[in-house]
Amino acid sequence: MNLTVERDELLSRRFYLVIFYICAIIMTVITFYSIYISLNEYLNTGNVIIGEVLVNTEFPFKGLAKLVTYLMIVSVVGWYCVTKLGGDKVKGIPKSMKTILQLVVLVILIISIYEFFYNFIIWNALITADLIQGELKLDALYMPYPNPHTPWNLVFATKMSLAALIISSHGFYIISKKI
Repeated sequence: MNLTVERDELLSRRFYLVIFYICAIIMTVITFYSIYISLNEYLNTGNVIIGEVLVNTEFPFKGLAKLVTYLMIVSVVGWYCVTKLGGDKVKGIPKSMKTILQLVVLVILIISIYEFFYNFIIWNALITADLIQGELKLDALYMPYPNPHTPWNLVFATKMSLAALIISSHGFYIISKKI
């Protein structure tokens, strides 16, 4: 019976490890693709909107999901796999260190909550303003903040801040549960 449990745990760990590596590869490919396209755009035009290439690229064919959606999903799934693989390691950390980590993750959680709602509200307001003028351009909206020379696409900013919110919430839960 004990051998069956150990075998099951080993298979489970292998599964999480394979999924983590798949997520890491997808994140790496999407990131390098985005950097390459964005760098070319910047060199050709002198302008770049952060995340725009990920919002404008649908994969594997037009009409399916955008690269930013894949990036958001694999970020969260990859994080989950990491916590399943290394969750037991938290038990060995001294309580004082766990307390510090908990506070750091809490700060990240607060920032990600703010960023998600900020980006979502701005995006919603700009969509409403466009609709009043008879236009609908969901994916082309951007925010020239914090730097007007490098604005952020609001679809990208909203989806990635949602991923950060989910990851930091889960991280805070994991650390708090282990204290």
